[in-house]
Amino acid sequence: MEAITIHHTLDRRGKTVTTFVIYDAAEQLATMAEGEVLEVITDDFEPFRADIATWCQATGQRLARTESTTAGLRFLIEKQPARAKDTSLAMVISSDGLEELLSPLGFALAAALEGIDVNLYFQGPAVRVLSPGFRPKLRGWSRPFSRFAEAGMRKTGHIPAKQKLVQLRNLGAHFYICGASMPHFKVTQDELIFDDLPLVEYFTFMAIMERADIQLYI
Repeated sequence: MEAITIHHTLDRRGKTVTTFVIYDAAEQLATMAEGEVLEVITDDFEPFRADIATWCQATGQRLARTESTTAGLRFLIEKQPARAKDTSLAMVISSDGLEELLSPLGFALAAALEGIDVNLYFQGPAVRVLSPGFRPKLRGWSRPFSRFAEAGMRKTGHIPAKQKLVQLRNLGAHFYICGASMPHFKVTQDELIFDDLPLVEYFTFMAIMERADIQLYI
């Protein structure tokens, strides 16, 4: 077997959310020189095989090796020049529930990590997610157990919604907020977690959706 020199190692065992692992891998690769190799160690969790391989292919990184070890799965990623991607995503997010935010923010992060231009429109209750004091909760009878659910999710790599929003901004995502929803849900512009969010309504974001290659309404 070909000997490969490892320049950096990320141990992400205990995390089973691929966007969590790949975000860290992308950050590390950004600091490395072309041709250097990043070793990523994860739990022996089958979805990692497909997702990390797909991400490498989408971004132009070279997955030099994938193997099972006694420690878990081991991925050797050789840094290559970033591959430009001319694809855009437009997504409407309407819920502020703890579980309901997982899919939209997860898909948005996956898209941004692939180099897709991400545009998110927050409307209805979802405008509260952009308020600094807001904390998503479970729905219905399970609402009192929200903190326990949040702790369990965080342990696997589902970081809080606000932290995902910061990651998305770091990756170049664009946020838009429904101006009409803000007073109804008691959110003011001067208390938003980002101070440069455009206040728009349907027509503005429809124009963005028309130009997007992928449209999601969640």
